[in-house]
Amino acid sequence: MDHKEMNVWNKGMDLVERIYIISNEFPSEETYGLKNQIRRAAVSVPSNIAEGAARKGNKEFLQFINIALGSWSEVETQYLLAMRLGYSKEDKELDERIVSVRKLLLGTRNYIRKTNA
Repeated sequence: MDHKEMNVWNKGMDLVERIYIISNEFPSEETYGLKNQIRRAAVSVPSNIAEGAARKGNKEFLQFINIALGSWSEVETQYLLAMRLGYSKEDKELDERIVSVRKLLLGTRNYIRKTNA
């Protein structure tokens, strides 16, 4: 399946878009710090989904879904840190995207595991 047809990839792209929007509000001294880090972690989510989908088998795809889950955890942690530091206020749209992507990644992982069993 083409990764662009996958809901998990599309929702991951939506997450990246929202991260770019909220991180624009971070202070300029964070350009090469938290702003850069949260953006890179966010981009890593759909990138790993795409790379895994392009691989030859489910075992490799599962590995990349797990990497995407790790990147997702980074995004969530960095967003929470940004709120603690006062760089961002709670963003309901981003909160929803974070939850949605997590559920889809876990669902994809579970599906791949079942098809490999």
